[in-house]
Amino acid sequence: MAHLDILSEIHQSAPRDYLSRVLAGNKAEFAELAKKFDVEYWDGDRNTGYGGYRYDGRWRAIARRLVELYQIQPGDSILDVGCGKGFLLHDLTLEVPGVRIAGIDISPYALAHAKPEVASSLQFANATSLPFPDDTFDFVVSINTLHNLYIDGLFQALREIERVSRKHKYIVMDSYRNEREKVNLLYWQLTCECFFTPAEWDFIFQQAGYTGDYGFIYFE
Repeated sequence: MAHLDILSEIHQSAPRDYLSRVLAGNKAEFAELAKKFDVEYWDGDRNTGYGGYRYDGRWRAIARRLVELYQIQPGDSILDVGCGKGFLLHDLTLEVPGVRIAGIDISPYALAHAKPEVASSLQFANATSLPFPDDTFDFVVSINTLHNLYIDGLFQALREIERVSRKHKYIVMDSYRNEREKVNLLYWQLTCECFFTPAEWDFIFQQAGYTGDYGFIYFE
């Protein structure tokens, strides 16, 4: 199990006005809308989510890095837990033609608006109960998804990822290292139910029996 920073560049490239999300209106209402994971979250106003989650190729560099790190080869099977519209899976197929992909998400809207090239490989399912046999995938990835679960669901999802993976795993969650980052996270997040310091995340991984790699998103 290793800490790998793969997402910092893409995360830091997005501008964030932390105070505006709190002061622009009723943040509790924004969060309630966001947690439906419907149009408001993906393609609505910035205060309720992404403000328009469209394919722009930004995941290609992440896909390339994952391929290099985990030596992904044609014929390998990949699962994205919380795949959204399937952009990362799409870019993984560009990096390694011939990989076998699958994605799950709880958002019918995201699945209905998925990248057409990969839409048939995506399905509605919850991270706490992955609809696959044991040891199905060579690589399981989950980015900015598991922290949306409550603690009991988080433990179950970690165990499920461990169960369906026969080789490599990489997950990314929100975290904070100081009070400023914690306040920024609280100001910005809309759907996050579990956020902990890196040391606490490490404890959770050990308790859940998760043996894969991991990364953190910090709101600096």
